[in-house]
Amino acid sequence: MTNSTITLAEDLTITRMGYGAMQLAGPGVFGPPKDRDQAIAVLREAVALGVTHIDTSDFYGPTVVNEIIKEALHPYPADLVLVTKVGARRGDDASWIPDLAPDALRRQVHDNLEHLGLDVLDVVNLRSMAHEGHSEESIAESFSTLVELQQQGLIKHLGLSGVTIPQIREAQAIAPIVTIQNLYNLVNRDDDDVVEYAAAHDLAYASFFPLGGFTPLQSETLAKVAARLDATPQQVALAWLLQRSATSVVIPGTSSLAHLRENIAARDLVLPADAVAELDAIGA
Repeated sequence: MTNSTITLAEDLTITRMGYGAMQLAGPGVFGPPKDRDQAIAVLREAVALGVTHIDTSDFYGPTVVNEIIKEALHPYPADLVLVTKVGARRGDDASWIPDLAPDALRRQVHDNLEHLGLDVLDVVNLRSMAHEGHSEESIAESFSTLVELQQQGLIKHLGLSGVTIPQIREAQAIAPIVTIQNLYNLVNRDDDDVVEYAAAHDLAYASFFPLGGFTPLQSETLAKVAARLDATPQQVALAWLLQRSATSVVIPGTSSLAHLRENIAARDLVLPADAVAELDAIGA
């Protein structure tokens, strides 16, 4: 592992600074974007800037984001890793509906393959809603369905999203995983134990909503540290996540070229110890 990349399997190395494609859909992650050409330009610029880790899902849009990724980047660069997730569908009212039944998961995997233009998916995360409610419901049946699809050659690697440590252990008893993707950022530290678990087991810990998501991070301390370091608060928040753990990866999303470049520049920002201490106190 280097500071900029992390190797999770013999055939799986990703940049720790990734890109989350969710914001390429319309408002509420539903429908087409306002500017499709701009969405395509953002994806191509991310790759041009060295990002080899793009997070997506067929329920973004739905289908819209995967179709834009395919239009922008297919045929894909050899080192590009597309990480997708299954476990939900969208209602006509843009609602998010958990859908973890085996037949539904099989359909979702095939939909991702079709809309991304792939014969095999690099990484598929099983998206549980348990994390939000701290539920400990079993994910064995759903995860086993993905393992079957992996054995059929449709998926290379498996991961989990929105899960608790007992669910992670339950999945690991069935088959290896390479990544955990949960809500975590400078302000929301509820997942500290999972961050540590991932590091101890050489799993990538991908923070979703690393900048707060639909409720952007706001902190007077963050703003002061950023000003002192001649960086933006967003860059400092991303740099803090990258320094939080050796296996931490980030997937900030944006539909703006300027914000994309600003976010990716955070990979080169090294926070001094005193700044880290101040930032740590925010979520204490």
